[in-house]
Amino acid sequence: MSFNNISFILNKPQLSENIGSCARAIKNFNFKNLVVVNSKPIFPNDKIIATSVGAKDIISNTKVFNSFEEAISKTDYLIATTARFRNKNIKHIKLSDLKKIDFKKKVSFLFGSEASGLSNKEISYANYTLQIPTNPSFKSLNLSHSVIIIAQFVSSLIKMKSLKYSKSNKVKIAKKKDIQSMINLCIKNLEQQNFFVPSEKKPIMLENLRSIFYRMELSEKETRILSSVFANLAKKG
Repeated sequence: MSFNNISFILNKPQLSENIGSCARAIKNFNFKNLVVVNSKPIFPNDKIIATSVGAKDIISNTKVFNSFEEAISKTDYLIATTARFRNKNIKHIKLSDLKKIDFKKKVSFLFGSEASGLSNKEISYANYTLQIPTNPSFKSLNLSHSVIIIAQFVSSLIKMKSLKYSKSNKVKIAKKKDIQSMINLCIKNLEQQNFFVPSEKKPIMLENLRSIFYRMELSEKETRILSSVFANLAKKG
């Protein structure tokens, strides 16, 4: 287990103060990897640096992306935080279930914007969704509060070395970018077969398709096999 394997991804953050506070929060618990995707405020800026206080090194090393898919491409396990239940066939886990996660892999926690959270499309890329237990009648949490709760909990898991996760070292979990390439090949072939009809249902069909593949936790070998299957089906079509 390693603190270096864990990233905190802020997707479409709205406020500079929250970004700075998130940097401070993860440094409080010895994490280093902050990722910012499509930030509304210019990154970095004076407010971000000021609210990060002693975490300026986190800000200077933050990875910034304009593409959501690129931001998650090197992640083995993507855990999306959400305040509301999603009617999606994705594994929903509690904080206590994080002890079952293999933190020897690259794990990313995904946080949505303060204004609207994560969309169903963004959720469809996740291996798991995670809800922080709160007052049922008032579930809204500040972005940095959500980050610090998860950072503290995961930090305690690592320090206690309480994980007993066993899997063959020969089995390598596929990277997000490899799964994305496989899914894109599948989608391309389905489009050629006019599969997505009626057209207005295509977005939800794509969300469901991604959810199916991401929750399977495919290995690199399985991803290569499926890519070959999709490629050969296209040739026969």
